Amino acid sequence: MRTLMIVALLVLSPAAAYAQRQMFNVSLGYFAVNSEDARTQGDVLVNNLDFLAFNIDDFSNAAVNAEWLVPLGEKVEVGAGLGYYRRTVPSVYAAYKSSTGAEIEQDLKLRIIPMSAVVRVLPRGGRGGIQPYLGAGVGLYRWRYSETGDFVDFSEQGQPIFRATYSGDGTNAGPIFLGGARVPVTDGFLFGGELRYQKAEGNLDESQFFGSKIDLGGLTLQGSFAFRF
Repeated sequence: MRTLMIVALLVLSPAAAYAQRQMFNVSLGYFAVNSEDARTQGDVLVNNLDFLAFNIDDFSNAAVNAEWLVPLGEKVEVGAGLGYYRRTVPSVYAAYKSSTGAEIEQDLKLRIIPMSAVVRVLPRGGRGGIQPYLGAGVGLYRWRYSETGDFVDFSEQGQPIFRATYSGDGTNAGPIFLGGARVPVTDGFLFGGELRYQKAEGNLDESQFFGSKIDLGGLTLQGSFAFRF
């Protein structure tokens, strides 16, 4: 019995030490969507540029993320996170106007809620001064894309204008690659910066959209605040 207690203490002692180093990380950053020439084949935004006037870069916007980090030794840690991004971009028909000369307007909306599982490697360990790291993992992206506004029916004589909303949503997986560094301010508080790239695509109904895909990929530059407990 005494031997079992000693073994249990030896096993649980490192686990308790590592548990004290768990962290809750909050990040605020800027999500830059993939540019026109880097987007997936059949992407609806690229196809929309054939007849709508807008900039794909305008879909880039602020993003937030929260992550729970657990160490697996001194130089490896795993994390589970949840984020949020949303952007609405106005567009108009590039070559058509209404009978009154007014622009024919739409709102293009994209929302992504990424759920992530990542592994970080810290070459210098998770204690001390500057702590650089590299990591990779997988993301599960809950997304919704919609187009709302006025549209031209080119199949009808006179090309009438009608108002409608088209939407698609889904959940798709894709890889995550990241790198960054953090600096402890106190034993329980750290701040840092990170570059994170995500790659994923969603499927759209071509009976509603001029494209079968929506590219969900892009690069996020974010600052983070971590609380160690």
